Amino acid sequence: MIWRLYLQFLKFGAFTFGGGWSIVAQMKELYVEREKNITDEELLDMTSIGRSLPGTMIGNIAMFYGHRQAGFFGGVACMFGMITVPMIVLIAITTFYTAFQSNIWVASAMKGVRTAVAPVILSALMGMVKSAFKIPPCFVIALAMFILFFFFNVSCVWLVVIGAVLGLIMCEYYERRRGIDVTA
Repeated sequence: MIWRLYLQFLKFGAFTFGGGWSIVAQMKELYVEREKNITDEELLDMTSIGRSLPGTMIGNIAMFYGHRQAGFFGGVACMFGMITVPMIVLIAITTFYTAFQSNIWVASAMKGVRTAVAPVILSALMGMVKSAFKIPPCFVIALAMFILFFFFNVSCVWLVVIGAVLGLIMCEYYERRRGIDVTA
């Protein structure tokens, strides 16, 4: 199991361009849709927590997923699998940076990769938005967080705290007043 996790995350790290969100899209396709190891909501929870903690979002998500599947060593396997190929590539690029810096072929290839990655990231985002907004107040909370962040420059830490408190209040309200389980 641990070796399998390492190889899966090695593939994510080797063949997924565009950063953490595009890897989340690949995880969704493999673990939610094909293997059905986790649900959309569980991936969203891992992403929310991974985004809120120090360090890279995708590193945190890899550790969470691996730990969930095979304990501590599963998490370590996912982390190392994900960083192996990018680390080797970064070592090569930094070693030969001056040669790559002015190469028109490398620059053109990177522009092509950037344009191809955008739809993958949007696909992951749309799937997560659908699973996050199960009840109408979720849209209002998300809009409020967006406004606080972009227009009032409120710290992400405060947004997470405010979102958690509002989420608890909202769940309590819907469960007591309406008998709706918003966690299902």
